[in-house]
Amino acid sequence: MHDVIRTTLPECPFSAPVESAHSPPLSGCSVTWLPGAAEMSESSALESLIEMGFSPNRAQKAVAATGNQGIESAMDWLMEHEDDPDIDEPLVPDVKEDVSEQDPQTMETGSEEMDTSSGRSPLTEEEKERQTKRMMELIAQKQQEREEREKRERIDQEIQRRKQGQELAVIRQKMQEQEMQKAAEERRREKQEERMARERVREKIARDKAERAKRYGGATSDPISPPAESPLPATSTPSPSSPVQEPPTKKEYDQCRIQVRLLDGTALSQTFRAREQLAAVRLYVELNWPGGPEGPFNLLTSFPRRVFTEEDMEKPLQELGLVPSAVLIVAKK
Repeated sequence: MHDVIRTTLPECPFSAPVESAHSPPLSGCSVTWLPGAAEMSESSALESLIEMGFSPNRAQKAVAATGNQGIESAMDWLMEHEDDPDIDEPLVPDVKEDVSEQDPQTMETGSEEMDTSSGRSPLTEEEKERQTKRMMELIAQKQQEREEREKRERIDQEIQRRKQGQELAVIRQKMQEQEMQKAAEERRREKQEERMARERVREKIARDKAERAKRYGGATSDPISPPAESPLPATSTPSPSSPVQEPPTKKEYDQCRIQVRLLDGTALSQTFRAREQLAAVRLYVELNWPGGPEGPFNLLTSFPRRVFTEEDMEKPLQELGLVPSAVLIVAKK
């Protein structure tokens, strides 16, 4: 494959580096370079890769990277590094030792190997076809291995993604359950507070009733009489000459009927005692409101318009002018 290169130099360029006390400078030298077996094998693999269709740069890099271990190793390297960005850049060769520093014995051995391998003939068409077929088989094998590897990686990634999704779903479900429990606890606490507030109102109403019964129960022993039982104004004695005219008597009512119109237009009706406080009406509305009141509210009359305050809640219905019947309207505060 390689011819013997004989170079005769007019003045040897290696005279200066090898100058010593034992060898005087050479005025002219003749160097004969004989390739060894390793170089012949590398050249054979390089030419085979080029004949198979690889670019010279790629072939040189493959042979150099695999240490000239054969064409199959070089092809494996090419398949693994075919996507490298610098795969087509020229190979930067290593600095070779000076020819003058080569061992004469090595040069002699290379000469003998050259003699034995110089008669190698180029590849025939059949050999090229076999090598090309082998190369295609290796390429297909490498591609199949790479596809299987990528498929396994995709499967592993999908398994990991699903696992993470399941973990996120479990965490999200736990957070929702905690929020629902928190909302249920808050709702139970609010209901408990509402029940306690209603109990306090009931107790207050019961105390007020007991106090009123104690205060107004005995008219003879208690000089103070309730406003509802105040005596009628005294009438003057008619003169004998004038006809007797009795003033109209005011009818006393023990009960009154109250109708309450809610915010949604519905109405609640109930009969109360005339001496009961207005707070009893408000309590009745709170207990019988469909779905419960949405918040604090006021009671008022439309004509004449009057908004009852907290002080009015302690007054009896008779004193507020709601006897014998009245219509109250619920309004938000």
